[in-house]
Amino acid sequence: MRKAYLLTGGPGVGKTTIIKRALDKAQGRAGGFFTEEIRAEGVRQGFRIVTLDGQNAILAHIDIKSPYRVSKYGVDVEGLDRVGVAALREAIRECDVVVIDEIGKMELFSPYFKEAVLEAIDSGKRVLGTIMLPPHPWADEIKGHPSVVTITVTRANHREVLEQVLQWLDSPINDG
Repeated sequence: MRKAYLLTGGPGVGKTTIIKRALDKAQGRAGGFFTEEIRAEGVRQGFRIVTLDGQNAILAHIDIKSPYRVSKYGVDVEGLDRVGVAALREAIRECDVVVIDEIGKMELFSPYFKEAVLEAIDSGKRVLGTIMLPPHPWADEIKGHPSVVTITVTRANHREVLEQVLQWLDSPINDG
């Protein structure tokens, strides 16, 4: 059985929603983080990491001056490492399911994040996350990892993907 399910697809198709709904119904303890938008007066200003145990940090923001940039956003790699990577490593040690939302351009600036993703996939724990859709050498390697199933989410298949993830979470884990 594959131990990692990574959802991909365009923006706004419901990848994170599927993960949150699946976790609401799943047995076992989950850890890791979600990425959410920071908005002011309806305009996106950046992104925040929120761990499943309630910690948070700014991942990227229009006001951050950083050598790491994606579009108009400066990326706070130190915040990602301090909060996001720490949450992943704790989840690998303590939890049944490791949540990584998301494996994307901003997160891939951190070598510690990339190490933690590989540790999670190789840990034998279930990994449930999202991964960038556009081609990227490192992300493409993860998509092709033998323990990983990558599912493209669309608005049309949202319900079916949720059911598939729930069945996977409820199935026994083994090495076969």
